[in-house]
Amino acid sequence: MQGASPTATRVAHLARPGRPAVVARTLTELAGPTRGVVELPVRLMWNTERTFDLGDPDQLLWLYENVLRETTRTEDLRQLVDGRTLRRVWRLLNLPRAVRQAWESRHHALRTA
Repeated sequence: MQGASPTATRVAHLARPGRPAVVARTLTELAGPTRGVVELPVRLMWNTERTFDLGDPDQLLWLYENVLRETTRTEDLRQLVDGRTLRRVWRLLNLPRAVRQAWESRHHALRTA
């Protein structure tokens, strides 16, 4: 049985099976809030507890993990994630390997953040 060579086909980084990870073109376009309380839309978080206090470091990480993993829209990234904050917390985020790889392949600065 012959399989496809890994170099012969290019596979998108998947956030979950069948869905490619969405990555912003630049970190500077990410202009989400840096303080206050944020409520995620149901399409990003199905739990009834969808509000996050950005002043709480654990809630900030949980919000970013959910947005980066669940979004299918670049606009969500622009509205909910702050580029500077993302870079600061990058190593602390618990992300699927493919999501991390997708972001780091586009934004090399995150590899050393």
